[in-house]
Amino acid sequence: MTQRRHPLELSPDRLARRTDPAALGFQTTAEVQPSREIIGQPRGVRAIEFGIDMPSPGYNIYVMGPRGTGRLTAIEQFIEARAHDDPTPDDWLYVHNFDQPHQPVALRLPAGKGRRFRDDMYQLVRRLATKIPHAFESPRFTELAQAIKREFTQRRDIAFQQLQAMAAEKGFVIRGATNSIILAPLKEEQSLSQEERDALMAQQATLEEQIQEAVRGITEIEEEALDAYDRLQRETTARLLNAQLKPLRKRYADYPDVLTYLDNVEEDILNHIDVFARDGGESAGDQPPQPDNDGDGLSAENAGHVSGLRRYEVNLFVDHSGSKGAPVVVVALPTYQNLVGRIEHRVFHGVLTTDFTMLKPGALHQANGGFLVVKAQDILQQPFAWEALKRALTSKEIVIEEPQSQRTGVITTQVLEPAPIPAHLKVVMLGSPDLYYELFDAEEDFPELFKVKADFAAEMDRTSETEAQYAAFVAARCQEEALSPFAAAAVGQIIDYGSWLAEDQQRLSTRFGEIADLIREAAYHAHRRQHPVVTAEDVASAIQQRQYRSNLYEELSRRQIIDGDVTVATEGEVVGQINGLTVVQLGDYAFGLPNRITARVYVGEAGVVQIEREVQLSGPIHDKGVLILRGYLGSAYALDFPLSLTASLTFEQNYGGIEGDSASSTELYALLSALSGYPIRQELAVTGSVDQRGMVQPVGGATVKIEGFFHICQARGLTGRQGVIIPRASVRSLMLSDEVIAAVKKGLFHIYAIDHIDQGIELLTGRPAGERRPDGSYPPDSVHDAVQARLRALAEGMRAFAAPVVHIQQGE
Repeated sequence: MTQRRHPLELSPDRLARRTDPAALGFQTTAEVQPSREIIGQPRGVRAIEFGIDMPSPGYNIYVMGPRGTGRLTAIEQFIEARAHDDPTPDDWLYVHNFDQPHQPVALRLPAGKGRRFRDDMYQLVRRLATKIPHAFESPRFTELAQAIKREFTQRRDIAFQQLQAMAAEKGFVIRGATNSIILAPLKEEQSLSQEERDALMAQQATLEEQIQEAVRGITEIEEEALDAYDRLQRETTARLLNAQLKPLRKRYADYPDVLTYLDNVEEDILNHIDVFARDGGESAGDQPPQPDNDGDGLSAENAGHVSGLRRYEVNLFVDHSGSKGAPVVVVALPTYQNLVGRIEHRVFHGVLTTDFTMLKPGALHQANGGFLVVKAQDILQQPFAWEALKRALTSKEIVIEEPQSQRTGVITTQVLEPAPIPAHLKVVMLGSPDLYYELFDAEEDFPELFKVKADFAAEMDRTSETEAQYAAFVAARCQEEALSPFAAAAVGQIIDYGSWLAEDQQRLSTRFGEIADLIREAAYHAHRRQHPVVTAEDVASAIQQRQYRSNLYEELSRRQIIDGDVTVATEGEVVGQINGLTVVQLGDYAFGLPNRITARVYVGEAGVVQIEREVQLSGPIHDKGVLILRGYLGSAYALDFPLSLTASLTFEQNYGGIEGDSASSTELYALLSALSGYPIRQELAVTGSVDQRGMVQPVGGATVKIEGFFHICQARGLTGRQGVIIPRASVRSLMLSDEVIAAVKKGLFHIYAIDHIDQGIELLTGRPAGERRPDGSYPPDSVHDAVQARLRALAEGMRAFAAPVVHIQQGE
């Protein structure tokens, strides 16, 4: 004969929601089309789409939601799909500034042309390094150079001969070359008279001035010859350069900045022909700039100095030659330099040097023209990174600046000032709701820079459509990670797990990071068992093993109760004592445990005293729940007399903090038992908050709370009388294990759902709660009648104790 259930007891079919594999419409996920869309976030997706498409400035996106929703991966894939058809942004290059070496010039070219231009410049310099020395060795150049030499030699010889003739006329002869002329008398000085000697000396002074003038003329001839040779080199090089640059000018005719740069290159090469003339430029190796006189750093002239052929290199700063569509850059470590780029250095003889070739891009440069994805918490933890991001978005420029250098004992260069690069990108920042509102209130620029809020929910409705989306998500993981396909029953278990995470039979969790982990772990167990298809058994094993890895503290706590170190009764009846249910959260793992709650009542006016509150072991929400009890007592019983009592409540053997109001109904039951004198069944445990009217309100963690008490009762032996009382509003949150459901089916364990405190009173005491009469009294032998009588007695006792004592003196 089937045992008759109590009207408030839940039937097994209401204790969980199980997926019917046949209703999914496939045998394995190999038949399911994988999905990489963002699942269950229509509000967030619409906000992201709006932010992406909105062209106006400031419409950057803050995506907020709980951890574990897979926002980063999902958003990256979503934006990449949208960005694939967007225009590919331009390449950016840095080149030498020939006028201001410390201020490298930024050039912009369409995607792919930057690499082509870099290679073109490399080939140009390579050809010039060979052709210029060869041109100076050509017969034509040699002939012209010899002609210049002959002309100079002839003119110099004529000038020297004229000088010798003039000296002979004066009685002197010139000895030596033009750079060390010595005058000597034609006649021996001993054969001259004093008068002739004096006249000769006078002639010599005049002649020396004339010789100096003649020497200057010869020097001018030499300089003219050198100028002529330089002109010959320049003209020869200019013709060669013109021929080599002509194809480049034609190729880049549509880019004025490139043409200007080529003009500057041409002029600089003509001014530094010697670099190419010396062994084809090979000997012109990079030499470090020299420090200034005081030794503190490099002179302004040397800042950004580049010697040799290096000055004609092109720094391909941002290369999109292999890109398709707009870039999507996810920054894992958003440091200042990882965002805005950096200026690298080399050390020469203790001197730090740098130039435009050592400029390195940051994530802002790489994402320019596309999207930058960053976690808010990460960027806020990095010094100067948040300010750098704000500055780039506000100024619409990306500026590479060196962080303030620390004195390290080496001489540092002057700081480079590269030309800023215009910023045109969308920033997608991921963070918690709390951080969003904190930034909104504290950062003046934040509301203007992040005008789009994309709110990601932790749950979504459980429908046939969302269950199919779960299946498509499993199929996508299998495809992308080369996992074995999942059977329909295995997918059904994953869907049920999603409801377990959401704590709602009508909802599914959107914490797809955790769902993905379960998929991988189930596939692992299937692989170990050599299952070609992942089964429901594999998924169950993954869940069990995940629990086993995390539940050591749960087992130790449960053992303390079973061994009696922590007192929790699961049989008998006790006045003023009840089993409450608590949730212990340890990181990502939560479990339920029963806790003995006791109440004691005595005369006084202190009201309801919660011991944990008095010793500051309780949180404000729990304290609020305790204060509500006084409101209930006053409205339910003290209509025509003052509420005067002192009642103490405590969680016995609890030495940690307590928060939440889910135990407020439990505490009220203990208090009513202590007031009425009616004992409470110890085989029942209770959870639920209560309002001042006695209505029982829903609480969180009902599933783990029930399972926590069930395991204690199971370890001691199920008697068929044990069970749990929960709010009726919490029934839809139940996703109990098959083990608990089986015990309920057999009548070994019971789960009751109630709406009002009176229903709980009757279940716990076995006596009627009693319905209040119009005059405010309750039926005799009801729990409420006993409570009201006790409260009235306490009030009268308090009034009698406080009554004034009259002393009558003798004779009066």
